[in-house]
Amino acid sequence: MNRLYTIQNFSIRDNFFYNRRKNKKLLSSKPILTNLTNMKRIVLLLLISIASYSQTNPIITKWLKNTTGITGRHYVSGNPTPITDAVAANVQTVQYSTNWVYVSTNGIPAYITGPFLDGNPSLATSQNAIFKLPLTPTQNTGTPTATTGGNIGLFKNGVALFDYRDGASWKNSTQQMCGGPTGMCMGDGVWNRDAIPAERAGFDCAKAHPAMGNYHHHQNPSAFNLDLVVISNVCSTYPSDGLYVINTSEHSPLIGFAYDGFPIYGAYGYANADGTGGIVRMKSSYQLRNITVRTHYADGSNVTDGPAVSTTYPLGYFREDYEYVAHASDASYLDVHNGRFCVTPEYPDGIYCYFATVDANHNSAYPYVVGPTFYGNKTAVKVTSITEATTQYTLATADFNLSQLNIKIYPNPAQDFIAIQSDMIEENLEVKLVDELGKIIQTNEILQGSTLCIMDLTLVTNGIYFVKIASSKDDKTFKIIVDR
Repeated sequence: MNRLYTIQNFSIRDNFFYNRRKNKKLLSSKPILTNLTNMKRIVLLLLISIASYSQTNPIITKWLKNTTGITGRHYVSGNPTPITDAVAANVQTVQYSTNWVYVSTNGIPAYITGPFLDGNPSLATSQNAIFKLPLTPTQNTGTPTATTGGNIGLFKNGVALFDYRDGASWKNSTQQMCGGPTGMCMGDGVWNRDAIPAERAGFDCAKAHPAMGNYHHHQNPSAFNLDLVVISNVCSTYPSDGLYVINTSEHSPLIGFAYDGFPIYGAYGYANADGTGGIVRMKSSYQLRNITVRTHYADGSNVTDGPAVSTTYPLGYFREDYEYVAHASDASYLDVHNGRFCVTPEYPDGIYCYFATVDANHNSAYPYVVGPTFYGNKTAVKVTSITEATTQYTLATADFNLSQLNIKIYPNPAQDFIAIQSDMIEENLEVKLVDELGKIIQTNEILQGSTLCIMDLTLVTNGIYFVKIASSKDDKTFKIIVDR
């Protein structure tokens, strides 16, 4: 695995005997006291290495911490004005020990949640949770652990990741869907409904919804209206922004961690696992089966029948409608867990990574993020308290300025909108759209932890404009073209 991983797991005993093998003369000719002194130095160096690793380990440093007091906001059906909640958004604290990182969060994003137009009465409510994640993830060399209902990972803003399922499955004896949000009956658990097509009407603009208050994404957390083919109109009336914006020309950001501790990235990465070959879309190796009836699994197993393929139950409505097909000659296709071992900007020495897969139109592609099994040993848990000594991670902000941020504006040239995205920030950024005469056309802001804002250009005429982004210390201007 990567070099830092090796350093942290290289024991004091291994270091001592490595030095003994390297310099036998030193050990045989020096007094025992000298050897003990050397060992103390080794211990000190190891502790320094571990401390240094902790300060650069992305599972400690890459969370969206709330330092401005921003609270959650939500829409209710029929009211396009968001309601401000009294619940702190994003991540509240990050603490770590030798082996674990503890992330405290309410599970509420800085972007606006809701409304959930399928009749879901729930709102995103505080989870008041502490997630215990492994600092050093390890591969599971035995039988892979299947993902389950509920939390299987955590996005960097403290919002939960669920897998494909919504808890509903087909009941053959009564020829109906059972379980799921209604819970009116119990299904067979053989043909399991996929939440992405089945519950699309209930997802908000950020492609998420709550389960008894636990707001979560099943899929790529980028807003519906930014996809190349828009399949939901919820953003038209109730705009939001999601966790990130897909950029086809740059490696997608690190957006979270699975419950085995391995990182999750957005939809695009390096073509080759070694970081070469340019930027490409990471592709799922799962594809729809060529079936008209649901009587067998992809491996040939004869199972309890599900409903025939129809307009009511189209291919892709059930998780078992997919089959895995390996693509050994193309490194951009992911493995059976929806990931691969590769180099990323945060892990230059390489690590196993999951990707939030989408199709060519940027619509979510099964198995969406992680699954249907974990690559690593699933060790993360939700705890009620921290029972060991920890160090609290504090993000340094003294040298913050806009030149340090990786600010992106796209598409450019633009037609109907532009998305302005920034790295994690510790304050709100003011965003202005200015014409060539210096007149302010629009104003917006990137809220702390939100990472982006979207400007509607439908009423803006063709021409050259400038986007001015300002912090409390400095500002930066970008040129854009509106061309329809």
